Amino acid sequence: MRRSEFDRAVTDEFGPRGSALIADLVLSAVGDRTAVEALDAGFPPRDVWLALCAEMDVPLERRYGAGRLEPKKR
Repeated sequence: MRRSEFDRAVTDEFGPRGSALIADLVLSAVGDRTAVEALDAGFPPRDVWLALCAEMDVPLERRYGAGRLEPKKR
């Protein structure tokens, strides 16, 4: 997962409150950091995404592959 995919996944899942969540919610799975702090510290975006999903009780079926663009149709 790239950072752009992380950002898209956060927006898709949490809508307008996503930016506040990644800035304010402390995630124990990434060393008691916010998502922004974890990304800045070098944690992979996928790990931060999964930590955010776990903390917010996002159903498993919405955690994987989130933020990916649909393949282009030929």
